[in-house]
Amino acid sequence: MSAHEPRIPVLPTLMTAGNILCGFVAILQIFDGRHLDEHQHYYYAIVFILLACLFDALDGRVARMGGTESPFGRELDSLADIVSFGVAPALLVHDIVLKEIDTPKGLGWLISCVYLVCGAMRLARFNCLAAADVKSSSKSFRGCPIPAAAGVISSLTLLVIWLDSNGKEIGNWKYALAGLMALLSYLMVSNLEYPSFKAVNWRTKRSFHWVLISIVVIAFTVMNWHWMPSVIFVTYLLYGLARPWVSRKWRQEIEIDAESIEIDADAETLVLNGEPEPSRRSGHDHGVHI
Repeated sequence: MSAHEPRIPVLPTLMTAGNILCGFVAILQIFDGRHLDEHQHYYYAIVFILLACLFDALDGRVARMGGTESPFGRELDSLADIVSFGVAPALLVHDIVLKEIDTPKGLGWLISCVYLVCGAMRLARFNCLAAADVKSSSKSFRGCPIPAAAGVISSLTLLVIWLDSNGKEIGNWKYALAGLMALLSYLMVSNLEYPSFKAVNWRTKRSFHWVLISIVVIAFTVMNWHWMPSVIFVTYLLYGLARPWVSRKWRQEIEIDAESIEIDADAETLVLNGEPEPSRRSGHDHGVHI
């Protein structure tokens, strides 16, 4: 084996492969729904996108628990994400809502394309910063994570389909998904920070009340799977918007976080522009600002 050949961690890679598989099956179901004109296939597509979110949450945690985080895993995860959380949701919302927007002509597919491009740019920015080892906090994401964006748009699409199949009149409200998709596109490439919840793992300990609330929420979500996922994902989206005004104490409690490290904005800008950090250019260590 070549010295430059990456070593592939088995369990995290299997989780990421599950992510890719779910995204591909979701796309197949969207095409079946398009040709057969059946909502059932769109239901399946949304379920597989949400399953991909679960696999995406597991692969990083499995890698961190086993100490097997690697550049290979990071790149593979991004490739999986662009399929499951970029292409699949863009096709889903285009087929159900955006294709009906014809004033001005082409606006629907343009919104889908912008969402996909912004998702890809967000993943590329994340990989650049991670590869350069910028001293940024691992406890928050810069910009809305693309799995969360896909979860928001897919769960709300599920709600729209469910209401429509039950004879609920939603009228033009479904076109709000177009505006939401445009907003998510911006949030993914914005500088807003969203919590990563990476501190949550198998060793995380919380009070009895937190555990009880978690059990109730999970059970309630399973029983009301048509609309509860949208409540959870939209709550996360809104929390990111309101996070700058949340007190540090409440932020630590909600995010299960003890402390955070400030991002060196100058170093981050240099990395995104393809330039080395100041300490690397001069060949000296100038210290870490905390």
